[in-house]
Amino acid sequence: MSEQSPYEVLGINDLASFEEIQEAKNRLSQKYREDNKAVENIEVAYDAIIMDRLRMRQEGKIKVPDRIRFPEKSVEIPSTPLSLSLDNSLPWVQGFIDTPSSNDILWTTGVFATLATFIIVMPSSKIPFILVLGVFANIYFLNRKEQRSVRAFFITIVGLLIGVGSGTVIISLLSSANLSISLELDRLTSVVTLIMFWLISSFMR
Repeated sequence: MSEQSPYEVLGINDLASFEEIQEAKNRLSQKYREDNKAVENIEVAYDAIIMDRLRMRQEGKIKVPDRIRFPEKSVEIPSTPLSLSLDNSLPWVQGFIDTPSSNDILWTTGVFATLATFIIVMPSSKIPFILVLGVFANIYFLNRKEQRSVRAFFITIVGLLIGVGSGTVIISLLSSANLSISLELDRLTSVVTLIMFWLISSFMR
């Protein structure tokens, strides 16, 4: 890693924008968070690139965002105070929260929306089978991100329990409020569970 140029360490070219540099640094730091040496090399490469960009800015070759030219402003007036607070106080949260791409959202939405539609329109005898498909789909989407199948399995089981429990609570609340329920208990709890799977597979690692 030390024989590579700073740009090669971050996996970008020398024409990359600041946003691309920042994204590459954050992604690699998260990926190698358990390897202190690798994280140190990533930080060194990032600093070297920023210094190179500042030099180019002084020579009038490129335009650098104000937050790079004046980094102290970012410290005094953070643009995202909530995320900084989470980083400092709840670092473990970063290991669970994911920022999905538009393509990932489309895939998970399409799969779970289709399964939810099947649950609504198909006979009750088919609901357990469709729900099992939802379980496998959730495990697949989670495992694809981190390649940790056991972790994906346990998160899916927790999501299943939460989904079933939430559906049951919703039914009870609607019943106590004397509101009509268009879906049967098993259909509603299954749909709520699929919604939970969608949230988990889209926004968790």
